[in-house]
Amino acid sequence: MTNQTVTVINNVTGESRDFPLLQGTLGPAAVDISSLYKEGGIFTYDPGFMATASCHSAITYIDGDQGVLLYRGYPIDQLAAKASFLEVAYLLLYGDLPNGRALRGFEHIITRHTMLNENLRNFLKGSTTTPTHGHAGGGRWLPVGLLSRQF
Repeated sequence: MTNQTVTVINNVTGESRDFPLLQGTLGPAAVDISSLYKEGGIFTYDPGFMATASCHSAITYIDGDQGVLLYRGYPIDQLAAKASFLEVAYLLLYGDLPNGRALRGFEHIITRHTMLNENLRNFLKGSTTTPTHGHAGGGRWLPVGLLSRQF
């Protein structure tokens, strides 16, 4: 594959700069303008990000105009209709849908890591009432932090 570029000319200053042209697996190519501000001192303007790729993804392809959403090349409607939650999780992590043996092994690993420590379970059991003041979300972060200690 050759290194393709796009040349941008600033008609105010007469300066020109070459930017790499990146080709994804699907869809149109994208111009990498990440150095435009540093090298040219200007920003781009794209209201609503209608022509902007915000990230590089090996997992997801989205074309909102065409109604396309793919995960690792599989249409989301097919995954929703034919694959289980754990099959899709495996797909996202490892790049392809699991065969029967791989799925059983993955299910075993996930099941083994879903057991709660008794101390955490007792904490959650004792904190079922909603506080009368303050934001309830704050009380939800403590158990998440405790979970990080468990795993």
